[in-house]
Amino acid sequence: MSSGFFHTKIEFLKGVGPQRATLLQTELGIFTYGDLIQHYPFRYMDRTQFHAVADLTEDMQYVQIKGRMVEKNLIGEGRKQRLSAVIRDASGEIELVWFKGVKWLNVQLKVNQEYIVFGKPSLFNGKFNMAHPELEEATEVKQDQSFLQPVYHTSEKLKNHRVDSKAISKMMAELLKQAPTHLPETLTPELVDQYRLVSKREAMLQVHFPKNWDTLQAARFRLKFEELFYTQLKLLRTRTKRKAELAGQIFSKTPTLTEFYKNHLPFDLTGAQKRVVREIYQDVIAGKQMNRLLQGDVGSGKTIVAFVTMLLATDNGAQACIMAPTEILADQHYQGLKQYADKLGILLGKLTGSTKKADRRVLHEQLRSGEMQMLVGTHALLEDEVQFQNLGLCIVDEQHRFGVAQRSKLWQKNPRIIPHVLVMTATPIPRTLAMTLYGDLEVSVIDELPAGRKEIITVHRYDSNRLRVFGFIREQIKLGRQIYMVYPLIEESEGLDYKDLMDGFESVSRAFPEYRVSMVHGKMKPQDKDFEMQRFVKHETHIMVATTVIEVGVNVPNASVMVIENAERFGLSQLHQLRGRVGRGADQSYCILMTGYKISKEGKTRIETMVRTNNGFEIADIDLKLRGPGDLMGTQQSGVLDLLIADLAKDATILKASRAAALEIIEKDPDLSLPEHANLLRHIRSLSANAVNWSRIS
Repeated sequence: MSSGFFHTKIEFLKGVGPQRATLLQTELGIFTYGDLIQHYPFRYMDRTQFHAVADLTEDMQYVQIKGRMVEKNLIGEGRKQRLSAVIRDASGEIELVWFKGVKWLNVQLKVNQEYIVFGKPSLFNGKFNMAHPELEEATEVKQDQSFLQPVYHTSEKLKNHRVDSKAISKMMAELLKQAPTHLPETLTPELVDQYRLVSKREAMLQVHFPKNWDTLQAARFRLKFEELFYTQLKLLRTRTKRKAELAGQIFSKTPTLTEFYKNHLPFDLTGAQKRVVREIYQDVIAGKQMNRLLQGDVGSGKTIVAFVTMLLATDNGAQACIMAPTEILADQHYQGLKQYADKLGILLGKLTGSTKKADRRVLHEQLRSGEMQMLVGTHALLEDEVQFQNLGLCIVDEQHRFGVAQRSKLWQKNPRIIPHVLVMTATPIPRTLAMTLYGDLEVSVIDELPAGRKEIITVHRYDSNRLRVFGFIREQIKLGRQIYMVYPLIEESEGLDYKDLMDGFESVSRAFPEYRVSMVHGKMKPQDKDFEMQRFVKHETHIMVATTVIEVGVNVPNASVMVIENAERFGLSQLHQLRGRVGRGADQSYCILMTGYKISKEGKTRIETMVRTNNGFEIADIDLKLRGPGDLMGTQQSGVLDLLIADLAKDATILKASRAAALEIIEKDPDLSLPEHANLLRHIRSLSANAVNWSRIS
């Protein structure tokens, strides 16, 4: 088998050439034969099913019609010119309309020719039409063509250069004439048998030109399984290798931790918190470096688990640090933990961008000498002058906000032995996403709220109900509660959002002249922001008007109402994060989602989900289905999520099966050194370390 075949430049494929090759590279990222063969169809046209024009309904998605073109007309002039054509079958007529490429199409289309038309029917003035349908002469559909015809992603620029889905299909057919002899089996015979997989060769042929629905499903299952299997195999190998090679400090002594449990812990830990502490303890007494992800919904008590872990470090002569993404969150951690640290005689420091030079000098000296056992801070912790005597534990909060390079810089603060690592997130991550993004980490989940916490009541109100909402706010303030009012912030229109916020601040101030209103937004200087936050924390103001800067990091137990304006403009996980700012005390808390009457279908789903459930993991699953994994986690993780055919929102079952298969192999043969795993090792080595193109042809 020659791996060189799939590295052949795409321009050498018959029917492509240099000009088309350049377009394919810039528009679709297709540079080689390997890239093209992995440009999978996103849907298929069933060539055996035709609809009669008379049977069309408004709710139909894409339909196929066979009929004769009885007329065509160019209408209008210049840029506004459009091409209209009428197709007639035995039951009626439908109008086809094109607004682009009309002159070329007008030459190509023939009146009295029979065509097969594919597109989405729309009803206009009582008649059906189709805008920009796919079209081909009926005579072109030969007897030997497949049952299902592939439809490929393309672009407007490609279409304008005659590279539509049909053209890509022809390129694919040409490539597949040559490819079969170069398509080796990339899985072991045992895996193929165990999971009843079709061969790699058969899967590649059938995914592009399937004979029927059954062969297509078998091909897609095989390719998805392989893609996810190699994702998991690579992650699990990394984890196993790290466990074997990286030693960790042993934290077996617990005198201060025991004192904390007996005398200073103000409440009993939940069952979930106790379970997570046990998991962490098992890690830190094993002599291997801990690398653990701690997931917990907003308000689930991750911070106290973090402090317990820090005590394990200090009890064993090591230092511990927490890195948070914002000064507000770092300050919240500091204030929350200092009360415990002081009682236990532990020196806890805080280092942020606002820390004064004189204070920094003292802090740096205390860290180097080992006098300071715990440190809380922001990115300032990464500065070169921050040196520890013996850093044994690094905790990173809201870890997805830090890049991999930033995190690794923190680990390097101990040149002798890599610190234990605990990364925390309050954004519940769907299990499928966690297994793919963080498959090389151990995962702990706090999935229950502390005792006494009441579920937040969430309601949806339209703008027309604003006076009633204001009345409710007034009642809550009279009961001694405080209120958040949050306005959306979309970076592309910061000026407009700032105006919205200022208008909101003025209207709230007018509506509640008897109460004090504070305001916080991203454009304020840190010290001004902090001043306003502190006024609210100290109950000097009753209402906080803010942008999403309060999404992470404010803990005001007395704030019991969260009003989110234009709630349809927020993502689901963001709405859930904002809601988590209330419900921190013993009082009943409320989240009010304000919208206009015009809401998109997705917007309605988000609002309905928020009203229906407080379960962050259920919300995360729905968010994954709505937005996709790349959007959910931001661009940092996009390399890991470069999946070509699998879909984490839909393929959870395949992911679990592929992970189980990978785990079984790694447990038996961590180095993939057995002869039966030779092709697995060869294939995994061919996968790029940076752009994870998991089913790259080897």
